[in-house]
Amino acid sequence: MEQQTKKIHIMTAQEVKNIIRDVPDFPKKGILFKDLTTAFINPDCMRWFAEELTAEYEKKGITKILGIESRGFVIAPIVANKLNVGFVPIRKKGKLPAEVIEESYEKEYGLDTIEIHKDALCEDDIVMIHDDLLATGGTMEAAVRLVKKFNVKKIYTSFLVELEDLKGRELFEPEIEVTSLIKC
Repeated sequence: MEQQTKKIHIMTAQEVKNIIRDVPDFPKKGILFKDLTTAFINPDCMRWFAEELTAEYEKKGITKILGIESRGFVIAPIVANKLNVGFVPIRKKGKLPAEVIEESYEKEYGLDTIEIHKDALCEDDIVMIHDDLLATGGTMEAAVRLVKKFNVKKIYTSFLVELEDLKGRELFEPEIEVTSLIKC
């Protein structure tokens, strides 16, 4: 039986942006949710996300890539694999089995706490913290505060999508480089 070779389409940022679904009034009235699952099910979009982030970070000396639960877990491990570096999960409270360091923060719809294993990072690390979307910036700001407790050499942040009108990137100090692949 002959194997069929699936043709690879090289996406553009605009094509990927067009595939991302808008869901009005989710998770509460007045919020327009950017649903990236429509892009995640598309192998060409997934390839584009991974290749773009790998190209952005391959010469920055990254030693670990951290993904924020849960949608940050989709692309971060793929890029970590491509860069041949470790992947570190940043999880919601109570999900990690060993000793943790935690950071609490306010979100658009309530209070939350994130955690990382106490032995996940060291002072020699150069890290990229990844999440799917930058909105108001509260989750990533908490993740940056959490990682700073380890006194790492450098922190980069990355997002697949940034909602520019919400001005989330303004939360970060100038030394924290913010990269987003798609701006809405």
